[in-house]
Amino acid sequence: MLPVLTIDGPTASGKGTVAQRLATRLGFHYLDSGALYRLVALASLRRGIAPDRVEDLAELARTLAVTCTDGETSLEGVDASNEIRTEEVGQHASIVAAHALVRAALIARQRALCMPPGLVADGRDMGTVVFPDARLKIFLTASVEQRAQRRYQQLIAKGFAANIAPLLRDLTERDARDSTRAVAPLVPAAGAKTLDTSYLSINQAVNMILEWWQGTR
Repeated sequence: MLPVLTIDGPTASGKGTVAQRLATRLGFHYLDSGALYRLVALASLRRGIAPDRVEDLAELARTLAVTCTDGETSLEGVDASNEIRTEEVGQHASIVAAHALVRAALIARQRALCMPPGLVADGRDMGTVVFPDARLKIFLTASVEQRAQRRYQQLIAKGFAANIAPLLRDLTERDARDSTRAVAPLVPAAGAKTLDTSYLSINQAVNMILEWWQGTR
């Protein structure tokens, strides 16, 4: 079995940045599963597929031409890395991701991205569902206030308009939706190590996880 390191956690906990740096340090591939759901959400918005048309969304998830690994994010051959980070797409992705058929359609696609020499995968169910036998499972978290501030800074840096109050409200609502959904809720995987990054730098978080990774060998 190829070595896999999973990082799950809520929006803006820092898991994407941490996972990317870990993949670079380890020389592994990197899977951004959140981008995959956002790409499906973006495509459904473009095609006018309503959130309750579950069969159509699942078919889209099975057949859509997307890339979401090793820093590349594209939809049907066109870069979509900025467009999928809007709040509209993020909220829609959270709704789409609650459908069991959509999640089932994407599991095989995600597992197929586990290639030599190994994989760092981040998302919300990487350690619980997609890669339950991962060598190391991390649950990355941070206070909702810290995450709202991070999200605000990310949006401003990308040129999007942003306001802290609605971001805080949206994150709180998304946390509740993700953690209470019937299928693959956002919870720490069995045996996962929880890391609160509220007052940690990215490098501190990466170094701590690397120490845990070395301890698994």
